[in-house]
Amino acid sequence: MNRKKPQHIIVIGAGIVGASLAYHLASKGAQVTVVEAGGIASGVTSTSFAWINTSCAGSAPIAALRGGAIEAYRQLETQVPGLTVRWHGALSYGTQDGRVSPGSILIDRSRIAQLEPQLRQPPEQALYEPEHGALDAVAATHALLAAARALGATVRTHTPVLGFSIQDGRVTGVETATKVIEADMVVLAAGTGTAALAQKLGASLPIHASPAIFLRYKAPPGLVCGIISSHAMEVRQAEDGTLLAAEDYVDDAPENQPAAMAQQTASTIRNELEGADAIALELACVGLRPMPFDGVPVIGYLPQVESVYVCAMHPGVVLAAIVGQLASEEIVDGQPASALEACRPARFQA
Repeated sequence: MNRKKPQHIIVIGAGIVGASLAYHLASKGAQVTVVEAGGIASGVTSTSFAWINTSCAGSAPIAALRGGAIEAYRQLETQVPGLTVRWHGALSYGTQDGRVSPGSILIDRSRIAQLEPQLRQPPEQALYEPEHGALDAVAATHALLAAARALGATVRTHTPVLGFSIQDGRVTGVETATKVIEADMVVLAAGTGTAALAQKLGASLPIHASPAIFLRYKAPPGLVCGIISSHAMEVRQAEDGTLLAAEDYVDDAPENQPAAMAQQTASTIRNELEGADAIALELACVGLRPMPFDGVPVIGYLPQVESVYVCAMHPGVVLAAIVGQLASEEIVDGQPASALEACRPARFQA
């Protein structure tokens, strides 16, 4: 479809996906306004494990999209001041989840011990993915929005969208408590709030809030060198020494709530890592991730109304850089991205 170049684009959502979209759109010359109901990176971005990888199960429909994740972040690092990824690699063993990366290397116990010397009992074998990395998702979001502002973008926080202005089947602006902000294009990138916004436009998007447990511990430096993903734990250590862990949300039983899971995970970490006896819990919470019912991101134009583009996905942090790049090319340049074909909102129409 031929679309004229948008002059003013409103991005709803100031998580890392919205921030990446804002930066990429502004870098292409669009006038961008970011509208956020809360604070910057106050949603799922703040509780993300933020493991940047290309891992995908077999012939998954988004294999090509995930395959571009690392390169897109490496490109952003050269463009956005303050956005840095720690490319320290990842070790995986005992998980049996079927995901593979093109760069995976099978390594033995001696090599594992070299990479993660604090492991008490290194496994006989593990998959090592040297190109994988991690970032501070909140800091990255702020860096992307600062770069977008430097290109002329405006960011309005604590500004919930109450509705939309529609004329002749086309969205012409968003309604806030104080004013209507006019726009040529609106992008819905509000994480778990995306489905409710789409509903206001007559579109039903089956996206639910999928819970996961996020844990943060104060820890001595040097416990974990890269990322360890095993049957026992999924952990990484930030530059400041903070130890981050992720756990599946099981149910609402007391023993499976964040505080209880934090104690169990801490015990596991102490058993697995030499020198971890002194770790102390700083944060245990549930993060809600926008999960389409079929597991495939929802990216593209809403078929129900003109001038609305949707970006909702898990994993949002992993895909933020590549989606920002490809979506901005579609919106501003009118260049459809083949890697996004499986993601179109139109697949939910009867």
